[in-house]
Amino acid sequence: MKVISSEIIISAVKPEQYPESDMPEIALAGRSNVGKSSFINKMLNRKGLARISSKPGKTQTLNFYLINELFHFVDVPGYGYAKVSKSERAAWGKMIETYFTTRTQLKAVVLIVDLRHPPTSDDVMMYDFLKHYEIPCIVIATKADKIPKGKWQKHLKVTRQTLDLEQGDEIVLFSSETGEGKDQAWTIIERFLGV
Repeated sequence: MKVISSEIIISAVKPEQYPESDMPEIALAGRSNVGKSSFINKMLNRKGLARISSKPGKTQTLNFYLINELFHFVDVPGYGYAKVSKSERAAWGKMIETYFTTRTQLKAVVLIVDLRHPPTSDDVMMYDFLKHYEIPCIVIATKADKIPKGKWQKHLKVTRQTLDLEQGDEIVLFSSETGEGKDQAWTIIERFLGV
């Protein structure tokens, strides 16, 4: 996909704040420090559209990005960050769950995991949640540039097995440093968008 325009249009916490449009949406989920902002910026060819924070757990809202006036990327708060209070975590969980289970415009969720390590129990829980609600899922295994190429397949296998990836669910090896996997990720996303 050639990204011509991209902008953040709203940060929402409740359904009445979601954009009023029928445009398809792709949500981005992952652990707090897994590189969601870097993924967004790389995919959109923008350096600082999604703010990369040195403090994990910074995204506390659903951030809607309008892409090419055609669809939205929706960045949801990162999970699994210990320094956030239990009540805050519960509130985020509720907010994410509400969005995932009620938003008819949602076409798929991009689940971002760190290729260097096996998916965490939080990653597994998120994947299982998406499967339970029959929400299509694309797994992006990022930070591929931090691993020698010869070990990529071994790490992908661990990711597949740990998540217990279902037949048909795609996994993309990705690096926001080198752009590895960017075209493949767009090809899959476009399929869900129907564009």
